[in-house]
Amino acid sequence: MSTPYPFTAVVGQTDLRLALLLNAVSPAVGGVLVRGEKGTAKSTAVRALSALLPQVDVVPGCRFSCAPAAPDPACPDGPHEPGPGAARPARMVELPVGASEDRLVGALDIERALAEGVKAFEPGLLADAHRGILYVDEVNLLHDHLIDLLLDAAAMGASYVEREGVSVRHAARFLLVGTMNPEEGELRPQLLDRFGLTVEVAASREPAQRVEVVRRRLAYEDDPAGFATRWADDEHEVRARVVAARALLPQVRLGDTALLRIAATCAGFEVDGMRADIVMARTATALAAWAGRTEVLKEDVRQAALLALPHRRRRNPFDAPGLDEDKLDEILDRFEDEEPEPEPEPEPEGPDDSGPDDDGGGPDGGGGVPPQGNGPQTSDAPPEPESESESTESAPADAPEAPQPSSQGAGGPEQAAVRAAEPFRTKMLSVPGLGEGAAGRRSRARTAHGRTTGAQRPRGQLTKLHLAATVHAAAPHQKARGRDGRGLVIRKDDLRQATREGREGNLVLFVVDASGSMAARQRMSAVKGAVLSLLLDAYQRRDKVGLITFRGATAELALPPTSSVDAAAARLEKLPTGGRTPLAAGLLKAHEVLRIERLRDPSRRPLLVVVTDGRATSAGAVGGDPRELSGRSARLLQAAGVASVVVDCETGPVRLGLAGVLATDLGGPAVTLDGLRADSLAGLVKNVRTAVTSSASDSTRRAA
Repeated sequence: MSTPYPFTAVVGQTDLRLALLLNAVSPAVGGVLVRGEKGTAKSTAVRALSALLPQVDVVPGCRFSCAPAAPDPACPDGPHEPGPGAARPARMVELPVGASEDRLVGALDIERALAEGVKAFEPGLLADAHRGILYVDEVNLLHDHLIDLLLDAAAMGASYVEREGVSVRHAARFLLVGTMNPEEGELRPQLLDRFGLTVEVAASREPAQRVEVVRRRLAYEDDPAGFATRWADDEHEVRARVVAARALLPQVRLGDTALLRIAATCAGFEVDGMRADIVMARTATALAAWAGRTEVLKEDVRQAALLALPHRRRRNPFDAPGLDEDKLDEILDRFEDEEPEPEPEPEPEGPDDSGPDDDGGGPDGGGGVPPQGNGPQTSDAPPEPESESESTESAPADAPEAPQPSSQGAGGPEQAAVRAAEPFRTKMLSVPGLGEGAAGRRSRARTAHGRTTGAQRPRGQLTKLHLAATVHAAAPHQKARGRDGRGLVIRKDDLRQATREGREGNLVLFVVDASGSMAARQRMSAVKGAVLSLLLDAYQRRDKVGLITFRGATAELALPPTSSVDAAAARLEKLPTGGRTPLAAGLLKAHEVLRIERLRDPSRRPLLVVVTDGRATSAGAVGGDPRELSGRSARLLQAAGVASVVVDCETGPVRLGLAGVLATDLGGPAVTLDGLRADSLAGLVKNVRTAVTSSASDSTRRAA
């Protein structure tokens, strides 16, 4: 086994280390979600935490880690007789993103069931993680069916398995720790709320600290055992401090003033439900115990709010994380302490983090409440420009390069980017047919998880056994095969694969008209609001998204297909408008992007969403009639079998109906901006399917 990197050797990341240590002191806090860019020691710190946890006493031979003093009466390995326990280190169990449902919760031991006729249960990772840590790296990429199981176990403290003739319940209380890179997509809100604390991490911009990170990492890689030995004393001190804080925790007093501060803070920041209040109370208590105090002070409540509330304030993935600290201080200052605060007590000695490579701070920043300076700067909302002219003059550095304002024929000069209108709930758009893509929540698909619809002979390796169908196939041959015991005589030809149907995630590619005909400020604001609404829907349905814009003479891939819908929203917000309308260029760009994505991920089916008024005034570099060229480009996409929908942005008393013509060429429906809302989109899914089916029939007739 390789030597883990010492927890106390992690440079900086004050909030991350404190959040992990608070959960070590009080597992009831509810775990930690660590969000941040790649290469910021997220996984390193989490994996190092297990070495600081106290040992646990377990019943010898129990696969479910029952405590000898209070064994689980419903333990599948029970009942347990009174007796001494066996001490072992707390476990760190990792849940792979691609794990199966059986691996997580356990399942019937198929081998024993078929060979011996015995109904036995094989425990999963939830049983292994009981009274330890369950760590999920890249938790935002975890499949929905595994998230549902984690939610159930985290809520009830137990795992219930009802499947394949097995009915088992066992305790599953664990510290849930997840790490994620927001660039790869956001986390499902229900699971996000299950994490007690959240921490935003970023690499230091201080050269001296970055040098120290490199120096320590190289020293560790050259001699892991020797490096760990040099930090052994610091590790021992932190471990002892965790044990002392756990012992002090029951004595910590959470006074009425502290409770009022917690309640007022949660109400002031409008967090949903009561879980935030409970988590803040537990976190503030753990902070006091970690600092060696028996009284919760105002700074404990403040620090608890900074750790427990940011992820609970986000209403959608486009909201900026973080808290307005000035507002937080204003709320906390409304309440006077119950009595004058005592003189500061001496802190219990902890590690000074001044080993061979001193970085000048302990794992908690030198005290019970660490400074906030090392973390990423957060605020209640992204800063708005002071005026419209300021917004125009100071374009973002990463915005698409825009030409200087100039007259571009009928399109007129380029207009500054405008803000999107308020997003709304849209009805589901789906791809017709039955796919086989990645698990998601949009279109029907054959998936590894979902409702069982039948059984078939396995094509290749058997991945999901259909037990009843297998037994049914083998039963008629038992006498001929000479069966003489309880077990069945099974041959390879008897095995049956379960076929299941669920939902898949799709690639939703947006092609947005940013030409001069769309440049009216109110109109473009409404268009952006509609696309933002569809992006929010894509986030909820676990899709990949891409964004193409066209204006002037060319089309641009503003965002390559990604799982990060907030990145798409950011690009959309900065989108300028103006110039002619190269509709054909946008459609041809979409065809090229989809062709490349089909090679990269052939199982993920695309859904093309074209947002335009249907006008075509520029043929770009190709030349020729713009309308004829756009029609040919649309029919090219239809021939490729791409499911499409056109969002018609044309307004005013006189309408040309060009978006409807484009929709016909694409073989999909057209819907107005007003019709995109959920309450007026009842027939759109049906229309998408009907249009694609009828266009396919027309193509067949033309071919015949």
